[in-house]
Amino acid sequence: MENVTYKAEGSTLTIALQGHIDSANAAEVEKEINAIREQNPADALVIDCDELNYISSAGLRIILRLKKAVADTVLVNVASEVYEVFDMTGFTEMMDIRRAYRLISVEGCEVIGQGANGRVYRIDPDTIVKVYLNPDALPEIHRERELARAAFVLGIPTAIPYDVVRIAGGGYGSVFELLNATSFAKLLIREEKSLDEVAKLSVDLLKLIHSTVIKPGTMPDMKAVALDWSEFLADYLPADQYEKLHSLIAAVPDDQHMMHGDYHIKNVMLQNGETLLIDMDTLCHGHPVFELASMFNAYRGYSETDHAIVKDFLGISYEIAGEFWDKSLHLYLDGADEETVRAVEDKARVVGYTRIMRRTIRRNGLNTEDGRKVIENCRTHLADLLGRVDTLTF
Repeated sequence: MENVTYKAEGSTLTIALQGHIDSANAAEVEKEINAIREQNPADALVIDCDELNYISSAGLRIILRLKKAVADTVLVNVASEVYEVFDMTGFTEMMDIRRAYRLISVEGCEVIGQGANGRVYRIDPDTIVKVYLNPDALPEIHRERELARAAFVLGIPTAIPYDVVRIAGGGYGSVFELLNATSFAKLLIREEKSLDEVAKLSVDLLKLIHSTVIKPGTMPDMKAVALDWSEFLADYLPADQYEKLHSLIAAVPDDQHMMHGDYHIKNVMLQNGETLLIDMDTLCHGHPVFELASMFNAYRGYSETDHAIVKDFLGISYEIAGEFWDKSLHLYLDGADEETVRAVEDKARVVGYTRIMRRTIRRNGLNTEDGRKVIENCRTHLADLLGRVDTLTF
């Protein structure tokens, strides 16, 4: 019948519902569904509601009986109006019901930010969308939304995602409203603010983030992540260097203060005089040395063997990026003498080169000329730093 179609794949049966399901046709729809199930026994049942426009209480009872018959039943592509019916009647608390996502295109849109997990596009003057590189990113999107919400509740000025969308060509994205917002990178490129002004705004927000204490288990522990980086290098560093590196990271005290995890001038925006943090999927907690390591990499570390990388990534020259990093570090350490500033930079560099070396090896760097240059650069710096850095804390 026209209201029901199906597809069987292995132990999963997908049944697509169409049009209206109400008291006039519910009995016939249920009879058809049961006939399909009898011919196609399945352990998992997917109800595709992409073309379902309306469902009454009679249709809801069909869904309830299907859920009782097949515990692993999920509803997908549920239109907003139909989802509200499921939500109001309590079905969303009893079973997995997934909304349909509107389709948008980012073709021709300005790229205003980019990180390890996605690109951020401006799709109109008031709206941006973060498009995730992973085409099956819905779990990542919902995780980032929860992290952003947690940060917002704790007083961090964040851009709050208000919608999840499908991207033409594949993949998913999160939509944010950012009226008249400009990234710190664009402020520097357009010379709308001086390097000193942008560095001050950036560090002020960074200090607010780092002063915020989060509940245990709310966000990932950056120390545990850094320990994994060091352990990966056990086969690529001399034994004494590896042991020193691992012990330095292991000795960093546990810390429940918030970190962004990927803090740079493309992930902070200015909107009507207020700074806003974006790209929240890297939120975590830990000692600030791990944040400074990430910042060093963004402004310096990743570009040491190829200065064009930072220009492509942040839109500013290697020299300006280095100046911005140095200014930010001095501001963050709030008037510390030059010897102290350089000592803290060395601590951050230990973690930074660890991350770059691991990342490059994992991306087949040992088998490319450029990759080998990066790896050797990290080895050289780590050999020097591990010979004189005795603690990562400050």
